[in-house]
Amino acid sequence: MAQHETSPSPAKTPVSALAAALLTMVLWASAFVAIRHIGESVRPGPLALGRLLIGAVALLAVVAFRREGLPPRAAWPGIAGMGVFWFGLYMVALNWGEQHTDAGTAALLIGAGPLLVALLAGFLLHEGFPRPLLIGLAVAFVGAALAGASSGGGDSALLGVLLCLAAAAGHAVGVIFQKPALSHASPLQITAYASTIGAIACLPFAGQLFTDLSHASAGNWAGVVYLGLLPTALAFWTWSYALAHMPAGRLGAVTYIVPAITVLLAWPTLGEFPSGLALAGGALCLVGVGLSRRQPKTAPESASSAAPEEPPFAEPAAVGEPVDVSGPARAAQD
Repeated sequence: MAQHETSPSPAKTPVSALAAALLTMVLWASAFVAIRHIGESVRPGPLALGRLLIGAVALLAVVAFRREGLPPRAAWPGIAGMGVFWFGLYMVALNWGEQHTDAGTAALLIGAGPLLVALLAGFLLHEGFPRPLLIGLAVAFVGAALAGASSGGGDSALLGVLLCLAAAAGHAVGVIFQKPALSHASPLQITAYASTIGAIACLPFAGQLFTDLSHASAGNWAGVVYLGLLPTALAFWTWSYALAHMPAGRLGAVTYIVPAITVLLAWPTLGEFPSGLALAGGALCLVGVGLSRRQPKTAPESASSAAPEEPPFAEPAAVGEPVDVSGPARAAQD
């Protein structure tokens, strides 16, 4: 009888990493709800600036405590692009979009971000355009169209959908900039200095931030601080810890629960629940992302073939989070 050979089983994911991943998802989901609430008193640009200033200060303090210093020169182009597009454009567009659509629909639309990352990677990083990617793009486009048609707000609702998609595009461009930077600097360094650059890019809103906060309630002040310290600084910390202890592709799949958590949080706190058409459109967006990540079928390999290796390009995360694609050997950061 032939001896039955088995490939080594993958290492178990520590409970602490799973807990960190779940905490990250809850914090990011809560950000959609907080933005929707605070946006009634603080305008989109000033809100982005306030959140980034608080988050950057907190992250730079951690960098100083851990004595990581400045990233090498080769990492700065990626850090700058990530700061402008991911932290700057993403946050301003999301804040603006949530003034025209509910938090749950916004989270569902932002879920299309990983698909845009894959599309841009095909163009800019020459990673190709496999058939699953093109099918997923078509399905997600239909989903976005359904979400846009789901509200009776007319041009206002359409503007909200377009702004949320612009935010997803900003996140996607930021991830493309982040990928080469991760081969030169740690995730903590990249996140801290990119958030600083994002804050600098939003400095033209400083006057509006002063005006808005001078008339804001204590609750709105607390909301801005919350966004900066928890969904920005702490969530990136727990994300990076989880990323260091579990495969990036598996962790990326966990981000699909963010829209569901957002809907559950927004229902009791804001009294919002997406319409059936919006839920269907957002679900199609996520289905499109899932289809785009399917591996093309290949010819069956012999039983002696080695187990497939992890893909060189880690699955990008949803809702604007950093992804370490430099390999499993990267130490825990952020």
